[in-house]
Amino acid sequence: MHERARRGPTSFDAVAVGHAETDTWAAYYRREWLTFLRGAVRMVHEGFGMNRRATVAGAWLVLRANQAWAPYPDNDPAQARELMHRFYALVMTDTGLTLDPRRAAELEVEWWRVHREHQHDGGPDDPLVGALVDLYSYVYGSHRDAVHPAARARVDAMDYSDRWVAAGCRLEDPLLAAERRSLVASYSALLDAVSR
Repeated sequence: MHERARRGPTSFDAVAVGHAETDTWAAYYRREWLTFLRGAVRMVHEGFGMNRRATVAGAWLVLRANQAWAPYPDNDPAQARELMHRFYALVMTDTGLTLDPRRAAELEVEWWRVHREHQHDGGPDDPLVGALVDLYSYVYGSHRDAVHPAARARVDAMDYSDRWVAAGCRLEDPLLAAERRSLVASYSALLDAVSR
């Protein structure tokens, strides 16, 4: 029997990551933090392939960063960035990705900011696509054009999510399934870009 190859930042299961992220987004908006943590554990494990201890520690940091970010409009972006800095430091240590964890955290929380602005004020989604392209190209060391389709599909998923939130956050709402499909498409495109 062959052992399953270890997952990692350039060899993740796009379907598993997309499903886990959908679950964490839904839990975030429903303020179901234990469910969020379970989804984050799956997302970190599948997306980065870190060892069990680093996965749990990383998922905890992602949870705490999202809790710092969640209040609207009085959130704590500095705390969210600090927690995501610690998360990316774990990622770098355990996966061998070469990056500055502080810069990665800044880019991560920046797309959160741009999304929140887009969610509440509307307007074009090009700045949000651009913020995700910035994050992906930096974290994965990929060309901006290569990660653009992944960013575009993730923004599509955010649009479904925003409509789902506005409609009342019902788990049986078909918008959640559409969000899930878009996130799987996004991670499939990202995997294609980073595994070249």
